[in-house]
Amino acid sequence: MATLAPRLPAPGVTTPGATRRHTVRHLGPNWYASVMGTAIVANAGAALPYDLPGLRTACTAVWALSLLMLVALLAARAAHWAHHRDQARAHLLDPAMAPFYGCLAMALLAVGGATILVGRDWIGLPAAVAVDAVLFTAGTVTGLAAAVAVPYLMVARHRITEASPVWLLPVVAPMVSAAVGPLLLPHLPQGPAQHTLLILCHAMFGMSLLATLVMLPLVFGRLVMGAPLPLALTPTLFLVLGPLGQSTTAVNKFADAAKGVFPAPYEQGFAVFAVLYGVPVMGFALLWLALAATLVARARRGGMGFAMTFWAFTFPVGTCVTGAEGLAQHTGLAVFRWLAVGLYGLLVAAWLVAGTHTVRGLFSGALLAGPGPVTPGPRPVTARTR
Repeated sequence: MATLAPRLPAPGVTTPGATRRHTVRHLGPNWYASVMGTAIVANAGAALPYDLPGLRTACTAVWALSLLMLVALLAARAAHWAHHRDQARAHLLDPAMAPFYGCLAMALLAVGGATILVGRDWIGLPAAVAVDAVLFTAGTVTGLAAAVAVPYLMVARHRITEASPVWLLPVVAPMVSAAVGPLLLPHLPQGPAQHTLLILCHAMFGMSLLATLVMLPLVFGRLVMGAPLPLALTPTLFLVLGPLGQSTTAVNKFADAAKGVFPAPYEQGFAVFAVLYGVPVMGFALLWLALAATLVARARRGGMGFAMTFWAFTFPVGTCVTGAEGLAQHTGLAVFRWLAVGLYGLLVAAWLVAGTHTVRGLFSGALLAGPGPVTPGPRPVTARTR
């Protein structure tokens, strides 16, 4: 297959002989996926339909961890831009890395949502609302900018020959805003303020959904008609679950929030739409989950090792958990409660695996190492080749 980024390794993949002189030079925006993947454990666990002893306390602790990770990563990325602007520009011009700028917005939004859901237990509701308002605003503005800027770079500056699941990252960020925005509605003055926020969230839902519908056929077409994904990028197939699960979550949040905000016909319409839209989309999400899991198992048998792309197993699955939780509430069916619990178990397992390997890679320095010297001979099977 054609090279996507000849000067950079695949996101999060280490290479033999890599140098470790720079601690943040090779810290890319893909690292925000670890914050998203951690925060979604708290978000999804807070809404599980079963009250498990100690679950809320554990979710609050995970939220605190995600907040610390976000602060540390924002500081590290600021240092990256301050001291290694050449590398930062290279990331923007790299079609394999630029889409991960959408992860910054989603990290801000996910931590903000978890703050108001469970963080309020430790810092109080007023502080939680203030934190979420700041993070929601910053995440929404950043997400909308990424949803425009990254596709522009893809058209105007990047040289692309094959579709990739990471293309979905910048366009799904507004969907995350749409799903977490309704959490702030009860804390706004009744009337135009609530009405405006809910309408804006609905508009971002449509924006992200239509962009996803444009890109998803390209991704599936590449799988069927093109060369297989490189082994290290195979986990990114799980990214397709993100817009599916998050849009299902969003329509259920709209149905909850519409009560008292819109007049009766619209309020009922949101509730009906939540089920009519959410059930078939969740069905397709389960189909894609089975397909992606099968392809990942195949890649694992082919020698796929750990890469930062393993974090794709977390946040997208977490959005399916929250989507199933919403459907369980609005349909009253036990099958969606069981689905939410089963997917949450998968989410926690994936988070533990990705987190353990990431911590190990940080302490060894391997994950922050730069690309090593180019040596003659065939490339390994996980590399992108010309």
